[in-house]
Amino acid sequence: MHTLETLPFDNAFARLPAAFYTRLPPEPLPRPYLVAASPDTARLIGLAPDELARADFPAVFAGNVMLPGSEPLAAVYSGHQFGVWAGQLGDGRAHLLGEVQGPGSGWEIQLKGAGQTPYSRFADGRAVLRSSIREFLCSEAMAALGIPTTRALCVVGSDAPVRRETIETAAVVTRLAPSFIRFGSFEHWASQRKVDELRQLADYVIDRFRPECRDAANPYAALLTDVGRRTGELIAQWQGVGFMHGVMNTDNMSILGLTLDYGPFGFMDAFDAGHICNHSDDHGRYSFKSQPVVGHWNLYALGRALSPLIGEAAAVEAAIEESYAPAFESRFVALLGAKLGFAGNLPGDEDFIGDTFALLQQHHPDYTQFFRALGRLPSRVDEAGRAAADAPMRDLFIDRDAADAWLALWRARLGAEGRPDAERQAAMNATNPKYVLRNWIAESAIRAARAKDYSEVNAVLACLSRPFDEQPEFERFAAPPPAWAEDLSVSCSS
Repeated sequence: MHTLETLPFDNAFARLPAAFYTRLPPEPLPRPYLVAASPDTARLIGLAPDELARADFPAVFAGNVMLPGSEPLAAVYSGHQFGVWAGQLGDGRAHLLGEVQGPGSGWEIQLKGAGQTPYSRFADGRAVLRSSIREFLCSEAMAALGIPTTRALCVVGSDAPVRRETIETAAVVTRLAPSFIRFGSFEHWASQRKVDELRQLADYVIDRFRPECRDAANPYAALLTDVGRRTGELIAQWQGVGFMHGVMNTDNMSILGLTLDYGPFGFMDAFDAGHICNHSDDHGRYSFKSQPVVGHWNLYALGRALSPLIGEAAAVEAAIEESYAPAFESRFVALLGAKLGFAGNLPGDEDFIGDTFALLQQHHPDYTQFFRALGRLPSRVDEAGRAAADAPMRDLFIDRDAADAWLALWRARLGAEGRPDAERQAAMNATNPKYVLRNWIAESAIRAARAKDYSEVNAVLACLSRPFDEQPEFERFAAPPPAWAEDLSVSCSS
């Protein structure tokens, strides 16, 4: 295990030509303090647990003290925002410290909220406590759900004021990922018709992360195919847990297929396929039901950027069409089948999944509770005991007749496999989380943290690190939104 001083930096991205980034140190944060840290993420880089309790730990991850071997920089990229070309963007409030070799893989360490860079576009380069806690908790929650994501090591706060809609306090969240390269990183060079730089970036990604693509007849088409497959599988997993990213701009899409840039995200409460979690999304471009379509659109933006390397437009289209939709559909059907308790895929399952979502859309039960409750039900029940046996599900519906009718069809489907209840229920509970980061849960932790009470942040972190387990001590986090949270909203400032 390493101390902060012995972390083994090997900064591969910093060895790219200078055009890809600007080297600069973070801006010091006044009187930083630790809000929370993730021991699980610390283990990814081999950081000893005791290091999290060091007095100077907040200063290091506020950007006030540089780690030996780090080479801080801000990367340049461009992108489409809400479907409109936004031109040059870049790390406007993030500083990449470098890459640390952890057990089995390398992890880039990035400070988000560490001050202005040349890409800040007149912004202050800071993050606020509210958004930093949300990103910290959701990064770790998604990892525990088994969904590809960037990770979060810690949140460091400060009483320094930052203006958003109101005056808030500053914070820095430390993020980890094998790479923070985005779709927009490629769009940047393509928009400037700089094919040499475009090729250098693609070669960097292939050689470092996807070496199997190098053996293909066209390595760059193979890279696009790989990104399409991983993106399709990722978004299928988002849909499966009711996660909404909120701002799927191309500069927020990871070239490695990770969930990247947690801002105005949300997890579904009462189901509504048209739900828009981002208050800034006036036209619903990034609604829940639109996420698969937007992922497809974003891949075409990436494909256009890579076309100087791939060649014919038909090859670009083939790389996307043969990867994204098949990957999304196969992963989604398999995942929903598992959530429903099916051991395998049988003819008619896709229609049944469609009927299930029609039921959810018509009656709006809580999405997470619906699937979790389903895992408690028996596959066989007599008429006399049906109401009691099905109570966990029927209680989620105002129209209980609709629930009963659907449950009859569900039990008929289970009967086609004859799977033992104990086996099925265990599998369903390992697939359907009991706990997700609902907005009200994040908000309760934020409100406590603003009063200098960080125990709720740590309680939420502990709970969401085991989202599939029964945790009586955290039963309150399994509840739907309380009355006080009905008007909560998140926006791009989140």
